[in-house]
Amino acid sequence: VSDASGCSMIALLHTGAAKFPQNLLSRSRQAVSHLLPAGVLKGFSSIVSKKLASHGFGASMAAMSSFPPQRYHYFLVLDFEATCDKPQIHPQEIIEFPILKLNGRTMEIESTFHMYVQPVVHPQLTPFCTELTGIIQGMVDGQPSLQQVLERVDEWMAKEGLLDPSVKSIFVTCGDWDLKVMLPGQCQYLGLPVADYFKQWINLKKAYSFAMGSWPKNGLLDMNKGLNLQHIGRPHSGIDDCKNIANIMKTLAHRGFIFKQTSKPF
Repeated sequence: VSDASGCSMIALLHTGAAKFPQNLLSRSRQAVSHLLPAGVLKGFSSIVSKKLASHGFGASMAAMSSFPPQRYHYFLVLDFEATCDKPQIHPQEIIEFPILKLNGRTMEIESTFHMYVQPVVHPQLTPFCTELTGIIQGMVDGQPSLQQVLERVDEWMAKEGLLDPSVKSIFVTCGDWDLKVMLPGQCQYLGLPVADYFKQWINLKKAYSFAMGSWPKNGLLDMNKGLNLQHIGRPHSGIDDCKNIANIMKTLAHRGFIFKQTSKPF
């Protein structure tokens, strides 16, 4: 094959780059690398990259090539805040219900669900609870009940396409407490059903320990420190904790970690 043929191949890729199968780009690059001068090969790479970028493929290609594919289409990052005191009050009630929808291919946040919840058994927040979570009384007064919030979660899940059987998604929490203890416990107390999608999850602490070889005793603080990440927002703010979880997941994914379910089936 002559250089002219190689250049013809470049021209072909240049004119049809947007239709050229992405998994063949690296093979074609290798195929012509021994035929062309370094400068021409560099130009070939630049042409294809620019052509794909012009068709909106640049960012997605970079994302796909930076870490291996995950087992799930979406990760649903969840972190409850609940009524609390010292000594602990019973029953505890969820007062902040945040979820971040994380794209499993890019590990970027695509959508957010965030609501505050009106507690009914202990409607008055304690000073300890406000100091810990940053949630003041006015943020929960007049807000929907847990039953109403769960209905809105289901509507959001449907709107986001997460109830489609062909879409694989899983919740991610920092520990097992949120979905093993808090939600089922309060639902049982109130006589509410627990949706099946809340019955399997990934405990980020376990995932981190598998990836890094050490247990994060202090949760998000230890994981951020271990990965040299800056803590986002306020500790014990549900929505801020979700952002930290998402950031840690993205960092681990870029290091090649594949997330798997850690909870045992109900």
